[in-house]
Amino acid sequence: MATALALTICSLLAGATLVVGSATARARLMLATLVVAPLILVVHVADADQLATLRDRPILAVAALLIGILALAALVILFTRRPTAFPIAVVLTLPFRIPIAVGDSTASLLLGLYLVVAAGALAWLLPRLRSGASEEGLRPGALEWVVAAVLVIYSVQSAYGLGSAPALENVVFFYVPFALLFVLIARSRWTEKLAGRALAVLVGLALVLTAVGFFEFATRHIFLNPKVIASNQFTDYFRVNSVFFDPNIFGRFLVVVIVLLVAWICWQKRNRQVALGALAAAILFGGLLITLSQSSFVALLAGLAVIAALRWSVRWTVGVVVAAVLLGGIAAAVGSGALSGGKTAERVTSGRAALVTGGGKLFVERPVQGWGAGSFSRQYRRSNDVSFERAASASHTIPVTVAAEQGVVGLFAYLALLVLAFIRALRGARSAPWPEMQVGVAAAFTAVVVHTLIYAAFLEDPLTWVLLGVATSLAAARSQEQDESSSR
Repeated sequence: MATALALTICSLLAGATLVVGSATARARLMLATLVVAPLILVVHVADADQLATLRDRPILAVAALLIGILALAALVILFTRRPTAFPIAVVLTLPFRIPIAVGDSTASLLLGLYLVVAAGALAWLLPRLRSGASEEGLRPGALEWVVAAVLVIYSVQSAYGLGSAPALENVVFFYVPFALLFVLIARSRWTEKLAGRALAVLVGLALVLTAVGFFEFATRHIFLNPKVIASNQFTDYFRVNSVFFDPNIFGRFLVVVIVLLVAWICWQKRNRQVALGALAAAILFGGLLITLSQSSFVALLAGLAVIAALRWSVRWTVGVVVAAVLLGGIAAAVGSGALSGGKTAERVTSGRAALVTGGGKLFVERPVQGWGAGSFSRQYRRSNDVSFERAASASHTIPVTVAAEQGVVGLFAYLALLVLAFIRALRGARSAPWPEMQVGVAAAFTAVVVHTLIYAAFLEDPLTWVLLGVATSLAAARSQEQDESSSR
């Protein structure tokens, strides 16, 4: 109960940061969130094995703290003087996760991104703590209110069930810091020049990470994740994950970059730029192939379909997609024997069939309140009497997980968030001043959502929040331009 109360307070602060209309109130709430969330995080990871050296050597711990404070101060100064450096720093730190073992689970913490978000928040809030100014052109909408509600509902529902520890990790490690990230990205001034720089940095970073993947594939040596290492030893294929802990998350990252790059190519008029972009996309697609992430392949097709629909024809794109899905689905089902069900269907879906079925049963048993936030894996294991390894992937289909953990209340909030997010991302994309940017963001967000329907990590992935933040900033800029033109 104490954990749920702490998480609820933290989520209320972060949620209020999303929806208040005063810059001063938002600055104060953001500052309070920056104090409360790290305290909960420190208490939770204090016993982690990786921190044993710091616990045993206080001098080393103090030195590490001083280094962190100095790095934070340097970034605050940089972002204050050059606000456009913040989005670039976010892009640079997006992929890098550090696995921390806490209890019987492992959390992949984006420590570099946390540092950038904290510095960006301080750089934004310090000048506004006493200004009392309102924010013109960026009024919180229904999406912000629903996101705030999702955070609070999830925290409240961590009070019951078997998932208090996973819920705490989701809230403190992901939801709260990424909510602040959303606020800051949405308030960045996204010009065509800044967007071009961010895309160039993102593509360059993706090429480097792809080179790491090629090295893994060539040497048959994986840097992270013992499960992937073991799997590669007992199968005919070999999967790579680069610096990511999971090949599927690496695949998702590559898909987002490829989709953004393809959208940029579709609006370019210079042959040289198109050729360079196509070459980079081909290299990244090669990296995607060796992840062997089926969910990423589907997500890529979904993102490219959105680009085709917004760039050329919605009608033709829908027709081609429907025909391709029907023919591909029938061919795969007949060829694999999945229509016969049982073990064959289970093997074809990589275990997803049993997880979806089991999650549906959990939802039917508690349709209103669910089993509690973060409880899917443990409750699934208890109800179906399966091993920890079998249940560890129980969140591979986000809507099923939400329904089982949070019941109809959480499921309704999740669906409302999706609808409002797509409206925010798609509205006016074709007529935007830089259609390649807004279409790319909308297509990349679609790819992420499709990936979460087959795999996992929706609000736990910073890509979701960054893409929505950029879409929000573009929508606010377009609304302000319309207001200015109508007042003339």
